[in-house]
Amino acid sequence: MAGAGSDLQSPKKRKREHAEGKIKPRPQVKGGGDGAKRKKHPGAGGYAAHGGAGEAPAKKRPVTPKEKRLAAKEMSEARKMKRKRHYSLEKELAKLWEKMRCHDVSKEERSKLVSQAIRKMDGKYLDIAGSHVTARVLQTCVKWCSQSERDAIFDDLQPHLLTLSRKKYAVFLVKKLIELATKKQFASFISSLHGHVAKLLPHTIGAAVVDYAFQRATPPQKRQLLLELYSTELQLFKDLTVQSSFSLLETISKLGLQKSSVLQYMTIEIQKILEKGTVEYSIVHTAILEYFTIADKTSAMDVIHQLIPLLTQGASIIDGDEPSIATELPNKTKAKKKRLSEPLIVRIMQTREGLKLAISCLKHGSAKDRKKIIKSLKGQIMKLALNDFGCLFLISIISIVDDTKLVSKIVIQELAKHLKELIFDKNGRRPLLQLLHPLCSRYLSPADLACLSYNVPSLSAKEGEASEGATEVISENKVDAMTDKEPDDLEGMQIVSESKKDPSRRRHELLIKSDLAEALVQSCIENVGELLRSNFGKELLYEVAVGGKDNVLEGVTDRIHMLHDAIASDAAQPKTEDIEHAFENFFSSRVIRRMIIDCPAFAVTLWRKALKGKCKIWAEGHSSKVVAAFLESPSSEVRNLAKPELQPLIDTGILKVPDHKGAVEK
Repeated sequence: MAGAGSDLQSPKKRKREHAEGKIKPRPQVKGGGDGAKRKKHPGAGGYAAHGGAGEAPAKKRPVTPKEKRLAAKEMSEARKMKRKRHYSLEKELAKLWEKMRCHDVSKEERSKLVSQAIRKMDGKYLDIAGSHVTARVLQTCVKWCSQSERDAIFDDLQPHLLTLSRKKYAVFLVKKLIELATKKQFASFISSLHGHVAKLLPHTIGAAVVDYAFQRATPPQKRQLLLELYSTELQLFKDLTVQSSFSLLETISKLGLQKSSVLQYMTIEIQKILEKGTVEYSIVHTAILEYFTIADKTSAMDVIHQLIPLLTQGASIIDGDEPSIATELPNKTKAKKKRLSEPLIVRIMQTREGLKLAISCLKHGSAKDRKKIIKSLKGQIMKLALNDFGCLFLISIISIVDDTKLVSKIVIQELAKHLKELIFDKNGRRPLLQLLHPLCSRYLSPADLACLSYNVPSLSAKEGEASEGATEVISENKVDAMTDKEPDDLEGMQIVSESKKDPSRRRHELLIKSDLAEALVQSCIENVGELLRSNFGKELLYEVAVGGKDNVLEGVTDRIHMLHDAIASDAAQPKTEDIEHAFENFFSSRVIRRMIIDCPAFAVTLWRKALKGKCKIWAEGHSSKVVAAFLESPSSEVRNLAKPELQPLIDTGILKVPDHKGAVEK
């Protein structure tokens, strides 16, 4: 065996000897059998080599890297031709798509390219929509084509829209068709969803289509989609779903449904959605909030306990993609990785329903749950603060959570780093104003106050068991009535929660102990001129200058006096053409007037620095409100300080004091 093995040569050695010219004959295999079968006829090789008619010439094997790449490409093309039915058409459409989607192409040229592509796809729309390449072409065509061409595509695909709604790539085409559909076509699509809403919502891709239609629907159409989640009867009988917008309790009463059976059915459907994790959609938020209105305490807590882990982890659904984990997506773009790391609780802050759902989890979750929610927001605080509804969620956090060390570390420190941006922003200033003046109707609308006071009925504190700061829960039905109330009637309202810490103590710890108050005053001093003349900034400047509600800024009184000096110095500047004077500017004149009336210390500083001996100059126009405010002040010291100089102006008719403000005794 050893001798036989030594005669055999490795392929590399034979190749090397062949290059050196040392060619050895191949060893003969002894015995007949297979060796005899492999032996060729002497004339056969010569005949084939000379191009005999009986056999095709041998194909040249690729040698160079370029030849190998070309051969691999040819093989891949051949396989695709066999595997894909419309492969040649896909290649043609891809070339047209590259031209029509360019930004610099003219409208006429794009219209021609779109019409050409539609003609090629005619009759094959269903097959085209399923491919990840051609689905994009068809989506672009739907976007830029004429209305008649779009109608033809919609009519052809209408029977298959529900099927396409479950497909990974076709879902974008369905969304585009919904977006550009006429009222009649959209109503037809809503009608086709009947009986399928409950099945599509647990689907990771189909849920996105249902929610997209829900957002564009009218209130009756939204109700029609929601009703299928309430009862089997409403899912089977379409006529029952055609009704005006009613709440769940009103629907149960009107249709004579059994509350227990509705609760049981909704529990099953919501559990399916929670198990699949498709909870980022507004239709799901609305359904869960409706469920809370009839759910008992145990059922409501079960849903909240299942929601919190889903809301605090990264979103798994990306525009219809299948669920995935960030660590398993090395080839995904940075933008998608960022969205995956973003907690779902941040993404749902686009609607009022999403905000209410998040507030429910925060209010009724345990201390451990609240800690988990706040930790998930690390790095997302500024995004929330600048959002219409996200800023309200931050207000809930700083008004409810007793762990002020955790809130200071994650929320307050992040806000303190971007104070200049926040104090001038409509939404960004609201968490700061909440600390300075909680739940002030001047800064929060009745609808905002209703959201902040939202409570799950079965979980709300009973009378006599409420915490020290808790009062009656405000329902949505009371929002309209609240708008008729005076601001002072809303000041005593508190956010209902399970908090145990005194609200004033919580505010003091978040403002003073965290050093936020000092940074806030310093930021106001540095930007005093801009804040005075800013529509949004002036409110924050006022609250800081007066020390906040209940004098919460008492610990930084010296710094506040420096702010008074800065405001008075700005007002003491002479008139220039470059910038409007503080007494004459629409915003600054009004906020200075409020400071004079509400803060005697500021009024005295302003009088001595900017107005003493100059009142006649400012007795007309917007500035007259500032001058007259000294006589409207409740402080006798302020009135006595200004009266000797202002009384002659009143007697001569130069200065007029408003009668409704209760002018002081002359």
